[in-house]
Amino acid sequence: MELKDTIDLMQSDDYKERFKAEYYQAKIRYDKLDTMTVKYEAGTLKFTPKCSLELLKQQKMFMGNYIRTLKIRAEIEGIEL
Repeated sequence: MELKDTIDLMQSDDYKERFKAEYYQAKIRYDKLDTMTVKYEAGTLKFTPKCSLELLKQQKMFMGNYIRTLKIRAEIEGIEL
């Protein structure tokens, strides 16, 4: 799934569909950031970021916590992700 695949869900009148889109978008971004930080640490990243690896890892940590919070809320509200 790519970000463009979440457009219809984001535009839905159903809050559960919009919630799914929010989760999918966060997960897609998290996964891309994870791939980037792995390559950064391995020395195989094809560019040099302006910010530090530590800052990127901190961002990844916060994003992971956000995704976990969305999963818990989905479980409580009966939203199948």
